[in-house]
This record gives sequence, structure tokens and C-alpha cells, in this order.
Amino acid sequence: MNHKQSHFNRRTVLRTAAGLSVGGLAGCLNGSGETGDGTTTPNDDSDEQGILRQVAVEGTELVVELGSAADVDQLNLIQPNGELFGSREVAAGVRQVSFEIGTAYDPGEYRILAVHGEETVAETSVEIRPQLEIVAVGLFRNNPDKPWDAVYGESETNRIQNAEACVSVHNSGTGPDAAVSLQFSGDIPNPIEDPRNSGLYDADKVTIPPSETRDLFSSSLPFGAHVGNDGMGCIVEKNTGEFSVLVGSRVFAKKISERFTVEYSGSDVMRDCSITINRR
Repeated sequence: MNHKQSHFNRRTVLRTAAGLSVGGLAGCLNGSGETGDGTTTPNDDSDEQGILRQVAVEGTELVVELGSAADVDQLNLIQPNGELFGSREVAAGVRQVSFEIGTAYDPGEYRILAVHGEETVAETSVEIRPQLEIVAVGLFRNNPDKPWDAVYGESETNRIQNAEACVSVHNSGTGPDAAVSLQFSGDIPNPIEDPRNSGLYDADKVTIPPSETRDLFSSSLPFGAHVGNDGMGCIVEKNTGEFSVLVGSRVFAKKISERFTVEYSGSDVMRDCSITINRR
């Protein structure tokens, strides 16, 4: 796995080696406490003179805040496997340093080492691990407030909007992730095992930062007018069934899934049909 890292000169490598060798002794010098969700809490010192004041994941970056009196030359970020993820030189007066994590990293506990000269003067750790959850499936007829026209383009008939779906995915973890595929199976009009463009409309991936929710828009027409041999569609009385939504996680290189119940009624024409979807 490739990570974007700063250029290392001989002095940088020497500092890194020194930091790793004394890392076990640096814990007592840490000015921050780790919380259960993997972020760190600010130092309780009112003069803000702790060395590592706060460490938190913001978007796709790991942001380190230094205390006002911190005398640090360099910060090293260590991966869960013990290897160096990246290093940042700290210029005089700088109080915030960021590492770009992206969405192609190994989840787990990361260590941050603050180095001055040849010694590690502070160390803390943070758990960076995403957790995606599919929370809802929306249709144009039921959720007109979603940006359907902005995604698919304006249309007098709304044919495409009525055939596609919007899937809301929440990241309850402590690290960023990216949804890289979207698939529907089960009792829908148009189940496709291998949709084009991985099932995402006009996107290779959708980044989902920790504690945030993003909408994924489909490209496979899962609720299209044509009902395939394995699909379920609308009738005047009632059709009920279940379907699954599968979303690919880039960090874990696997798919998460969620099941939903669905009810079709009121018409045998798809565009006029009432469709009710609920999470199981």
C-alpha cells in the first residue's frame, strides 16, 4: 500500500530511529488522554503548554495540535504494523500539523511521536478504524428533497429519477472510508449482479468521513420500469418482498450489506406505483 510521505534526509531518518527506540519511555510525557472513540482529549493545563495537546481525525486527515510551549522539531506517525506512515518537520511557532490519511490505509492503532533533537519527548496513540452502516434507501417519489436533478439532470418525465435509488451510508467509526460500489439484489424490478461503473452514478468512489453520512446514487436502474425474470414489480393490489443493498468498503476491501422490506401497490405501471421501503 502506497502512502504519500515527505522526503527523508539523513537527519530525518536518524530522528525517526531515535524516536522509535525510546518510544516505550515517552508515554509518561504525553500531554493528552485518549478517549474511547479513538480521538484524544485536550490537555487539562490551563496554560496550554502540553506538548501533544490534541489528536483527532478530521475528514481524511489526522490533525495534531501542539501546546503553546511545545519545543518539537518533527512528528512521526507510526502505522499499526510498526512501520513509519509519514513524518512532518515542525517549524518554529507552528501549532498544528496534519497527516493526509486518505481512504487507502490499514485500520488500527496509530502512534504519534513528537521528536526534539534526537529524543522522543511525547507520544500518544489514536484508533483509526471506519465502520460503515447502510441506514436508508430513498426513491424519487418518496424523497423529492434529495438532489435528484443535480445528479441525473432535469427531465420532464423524471424517467431516470424514478428508476434510480439513493442509499444513505453512515460512518460511525473513527477513520475515513470510501464507498466504491453499490449493488441491489432480491425483490426489486431490476436486480443486477454486476452493474456498470460499480453501481455508483458518475463516481468511482464516495468518501465518507468519520461521524458523517453520505448519499450514494445508483446507476443500475434498480427500480426501473422493466421487470426482469428474477425481479418483482408493481401490481394494483399488493406485492411484498425483501431486498438487499451491498456497499463496497475501500479500507476493508469487502462489502457491507443491509436488508430492507418493500411493498408495491396501487398500479401495475411502475411510475404510478406506490413503493414503501423499510429497514428490517
